[in-house]
Amino acid sequence: MSGTPILCSKAATKQPEFIVPTQSNTIRLPGILARRVLFFAVVLALGALGVGMMFEILRPNGVSWLEMSLLLLFGITFLWIVFAFTSGAIGFFLQLLRLDPLTLRRQSATPSPEPEVTTRTAVVMPVYNEDTARVIAGFEVSLRSLAATGQLDAFDFYLLSDTQSPELARAEAGAWQQLCQRLGPLAARVSYRRRTDNSGRKVGNVSDFCCRWGDKYEAMIVLDADSVMSGECMLSLVHAIEQNPTAALVQTVPIPVRQSTMFGRFLQFAADLYSPMLATGLAFWQTDTANYWGHNAIVRIEPFMQHCGLPELTGRGPFGGEILSHDFVEAALLRRAGWNVILLAELRGSYEEVPSNLLDYATRDRRWVQGNMQHIALLGGARLYGVSRLHFLLGAVAYVSSLLWLIMLALSSIDAVVRALSSDVFFTSGFQLFPHWPIVKTGLIFSLLSLTVAMLILPKVFGIVIALQQRRAQFGGARRLLLGSLIETLFAILIAPLMMVFHAYFVVSVLIGHKVSWNAQAREGRMVPWREAFARTFPATLIAVVWGVLSYVLTPVFFWWMLPVLAGLVLAAPIVRYSSSLALGQWLRNAGVFIAPSEAQEPEVLAALTVALNGQSDTYPDVPEPALPASRWRDMPIQSFAK
Repeated sequence: MSGTPILCSKAATKQPEFIVPTQSNTIRLPGILARRVLFFAVVLALGALGVGMMFEILRPNGVSWLEMSLLLLFGITFLWIVFAFTSGAIGFFLQLLRLDPLTLRRQSATPSPEPEVTTRTAVVMPVYNEDTARVIAGFEVSLRSLAATGQLDAFDFYLLSDTQSPELARAEAGAWQQLCQRLGPLAARVSYRRRTDNSGRKVGNVSDFCCRWGDKYEAMIVLDADSVMSGECMLSLVHAIEQNPTAALVQTVPIPVRQSTMFGRFLQFAADLYSPMLATGLAFWQTDTANYWGHNAIVRIEPFMQHCGLPELTGRGPFGGEILSHDFVEAALLRRAGWNVILLAELRGSYEEVPSNLLDYATRDRRWVQGNMQHIALLGGARLYGVSRLHFLLGAVAYVSSLLWLIMLALSSIDAVVRALSSDVFFTSGFQLFPHWPIVKTGLIFSLLSLTVAMLILPKVFGIVIALQQRRAQFGGARRLLLGSLIETLFAILIAPLMMVFHAYFVVSVLIGHKVSWNAQAREGRMVPWREAFARTFPATLIAVVWGVLSYVLTPVFFWWMLPVLAGLVLAAPIVRYSSSLALGQWLRNAGVFIAPSEAQEPEVLAALTVALNGQSDTYPDVPEPALPASRWRDMPIQSFAK
């Protein structure tokens, strides 16, 4: 059934008054200003140290335009590293001391029992041309997990389909009928709606739900098509909203699960090992201005409707049109309206799935590059908080930095060749009385390299230390944890050059106006064929071979510095092929490598998901789509970023 477009009413274009929540009974976040002063002081100090060292390395021989370009590029990329390192270091100390990153209070080993839910919540799962069996299974096990808590009466579940494929739409309707038959009395708590016109993509899908049924609920828990969430986790989100009347959005940290390929298990292991610590550091300084990642979060519906109607941007090229990465923007708009956006870094029971091979992973990043680059156009938006603007900037720099690194490596190669060819030329002018001796600050170069490597590696060390101290059994014991961490670090270094090239190419593609379709994400494990692996990596491999030969011939010393980068690109096709292997993934699991907590101690909701998938039928009856529940349409005002 087609949903009414969000922009259907003239009233929807009217800019509303900003509604500010009351401040009574708000959970206090102590020292917000002091935290941010501390965080940014450390970032600026480390950034100034690194840039200053780089300048001192370049300065003695005179700073050419080439070296000034290198200094600028280094400054941007180094600051990006410093941001990530500082967040990780703060998260490490907070977790080491077992301090909550929001309240800064000691975390209790035995949490107090949660009270009964007093508000009504919708659990919504937007889907678009997804695998029907996986969608229905995830939807069902999340519902049954919540039912097991005894508080399902306070919730309703909605499957919000934007599926456009007639074959998949028929499968969804048939699978839905089978689901309702299995649920029995629980079927009263579920609804299915399909839009034949998927205007606005996911934004339009969720907004259509809010406009139709939003007035029935205090909040909605937003799941993705591959999300699974335990009932206890959902209850914790509802309690967070109920106990903090100024919070409009509470985000969890979704942990990847159910991976079988070597690459998928590498991602799954690394995410569970490092993400909670990094998220703890982020929550410490972001406090009430955290970010939204689009799913596995709870959103208070009324402020979302009042303040998150997204406009089309008027900019040209990649910076105009529909807002693609909507989640960052919605978080910024809620914060602009006076509502808090919070990240619960320690909450467990929130899961998702990730692409199973490097090429599908890069394809997903291609969509994110386009959406995050668009945020640059919003940096000057009216009345946005500074931290919200920083989210926009860091989201774009996360991908732009790859292009900057690639340019910096190219300029460094040119500079090395120029220096090698002119190393014996000490009189550069006919009127020069004294020779110009080149100065190389080897000690300073080594110190800067050591500092950079330390800030890249130490967050991994921090995560390992925390896991050894607090979660070693969840990773299969100390030996398996250390072995997996070592192989994860080596593999991350090996694939980093290829991901750098992919991201750099994506950024250039966006800037010259190439657009990409936002289709359903591939999630099931598959072995990438050699043809596909070579086709996607051959240009990077060819450039690396030429680059390496020229470097070795003209400046052998620089070649050895570049070898880790060149090796990852030359071996790109075999890396893509073999890291997508299901057999290698199983062999590593049997050998105790990349053992994740979801494997060592499988949560009940994930065990139930496996049973549900194994028990699903391959055929679905051809039935009409179910009738929609009663609704009362309300328009969602469109916001403006104009000053």
